[in-house]
Amino acid sequence: MSERDPNRRDPYRRDPYRRDPEQRERRPRSPEQRKQQQRDGSPKTYTRLTHPLVRDARDAPFRRATWDEALDRAARGFRAAQGAFGMFSCARATNEMNYVAQKFARVVMGTNNVDSCNRTCHAPSVAGLSAAFGSGGGTSSYEEIEHTDVIVMWGSNARFAHPIFFQHVLKGVRNGARLYAVDPRRTSTAEWAESWLGLNVGTDIPMAHAIGREIIHAGLVNEEFVRRATTGFEEYRALVEPWTPSLAEKVTGVPAAAVRELAHAYARAERAQLCWTLGITEHHNGTDNVRALINLSLLTGHVGRYGSGLQPLRGQNNVQGGGDMGAIPNRLPGFQDILDTGVRAKFESAWNTVIRPRYGLNLTEMFEAMEDGSLRAVYCIGENPAQSEADAEQAVRRLRQLDFLVVQDIFLTKTAELADVVLPATAGWAETEGTTTNSERRVQRVRRAVVPPGEAREDIDILCDLAARLGHDWKYADAEAVWNELRSVSPDHHGMTYERLEEHQGIQWPCPSTDALEPPFLHGRLWDPDPAVRGRPAPFGIVQHDPPVDLTDEEYPIRLTTGRRLDSYNTGVQSGGYASPLRRGESVELSPEDAERYGVVVGEQVRVTSRRGSVLAPVWVDTALRPGLAFMTFHFPDEVDTNRLTIEANCPIAGTAEFKASAIRIDKLPAPTHVR
Repeated sequence: MSERDPNRRDPYRRDPYRRDPEQRERRPRSPEQRKQQQRDGSPKTYTRLTHPLVRDARDAPFRRATWDEALDRAARGFRAAQGAFGMFSCARATNEMNYVAQKFARVVMGTNNVDSCNRTCHAPSVAGLSAAFGSGGGTSSYEEIEHTDVIVMWGSNARFAHPIFFQHVLKGVRNGARLYAVDPRRTSTAEWAESWLGLNVGTDIPMAHAIGREIIHAGLVNEEFVRRATTGFEEYRALVEPWTPSLAEKVTGVPAAAVRELAHAYARAERAQLCWTLGITEHHNGTDNVRALINLSLLTGHVGRYGSGLQPLRGQNNVQGGGDMGAIPNRLPGFQDILDTGVRAKFESAWNTVIRPRYGLNLTEMFEAMEDGSLRAVYCIGENPAQSEADAEQAVRRLRQLDFLVVQDIFLTKTAELADVVLPATAGWAETEGTTTNSERRVQRVRRAVVPPGEAREDIDILCDLAARLGHDWKYADAEAVWNELRSVSPDHHGMTYERLEEHQGIQWPCPSTDALEPPFLHGRLWDPDPAVRGRPAPFGIVQHDPPVDLTDEEYPIRLTTGRRLDSYNTGVQSGGYASPLRRGESVELSPEDAERYGVVVGEQVRVTSRRGSVLAPVWVDTALRPGLAFMTFHFPDEVDTNRLTIEANCPIAGTAEFKASAIRIDKLPAPTHVR
């Protein structure tokens, strides 16, 4: 273990405010300070859309329009852009909406250019899991984490970002599970862990390789599973051999003893769950990061069994379902490969169309196509890429280059402000009938609870009206009719009638039969003694360490990482309209050492600059951070647009940007001069 300066604060030391994040946010302040903080921390409130809006010229203001005028104008714009069209579907809307949206792109517009915010967050998880197992979903149910022996939370502050799932984690801990947190920050989640492994940002692969090497050298490999159910082990063994715990300590900053402890705990456990979120995926090599974690499960046999599995935690209520419904450029509904001739033939027969036998552009590639003019029109449903994409200034510039943009949403977002036509839709979580799919692959019914305001209409009805104007007469009596069409073409969903979903309070896919339910975990086939039943073995991923693209140096010495807070949601469009006693607005969080180094105090406004842009933000001092590491969120872009700082360095496999690793500097602002 490397020596530590005895005079330096130990970042592993407990902070009395860290056990309870709510308590930490309530550090002693006067009533006046509390009121001022609440005023300063209130994000912009967005007004609900209640009627269609159109522009009479590109730079003209919006005016109210009838539905017929708005839909006619949208249809004309899309018809003019045939062959240069892209669809952004919505990870917060229902499965049924996403199914119809991707069908609109493929049948009406003749393109596979359809994607959603899955690309921004968990596309590397889908790519990595698909490469290993042929399926892009998490392998375990939430219940299993309550009955496992070891839980590894890697790159995930689940207590803030996934509070419902974290309740299952806490049940597991109370039932005796040992929790390990691997994260650059000593988060609220880490406070519940037996051990926190505070690695340097972007060193997940060296950490995983060192754990794998230790498992091999300690003789803890599940040799029978590796021999029967995997391929590429010898190549993997050679890959990780140089990564001793001592070398890993030099690269990751995590003590070698802590690396060994986690390796032995994970490998020796009868059952273990490995969970991750955007700390793993939002990197320029996010898919490689995911493959490195999957390797550990293959090495130990912690997959395909009850209580042992891999769990990517999805942030949106239906980001899993959007991909399952085919709202991605390379898969048709039911996660069926678009390049498979038989799969295409099935959908072509069902839809009476011809599907192009090639992958479409993903979200990242569509933005690049806006730049070169090969993508001229976009239909954006429920997404806000003007504020959620990395390098936000570039994203807005590209959206402005479009010939035609239609936004269908519940609020006039920053993206909607750039549109030619705005269509008011219903909220998928309260005003719509349908289903959604969560991180454990559980499909659940959602029901209309309130009447939508004004002239707001169901997304599916809007899509069908547009399709009719473009020559496709689709008739769906209700959301159940859409779902039954999906069931007819997706074997994984065939057994999920609305009646059964209600009876079982949700069903996990796959569910091919209307008479039975499958086990709650995936890939049990890998344990079958019959090779024919086992099917395709799971390959080890041969992935190399590749440091962050945006290197720190003397000019930009601080590593900025981003994430979520418990009190807010994504770009704040929805959560900003609601007060929270925890909310203090956006800030740049610094370690006590860095705050002292720059001579700044809590609440002081500073300039935060990266190689792409700069923002002004108040300082917050957090003992969870080590020197050289800063933290910000993307919840308050109207006040502090953090994504002006982030870098669009994309994973070549999944297209996800490196939100988690930007290089920045902190500039103290000059004291204001008082004029008499």
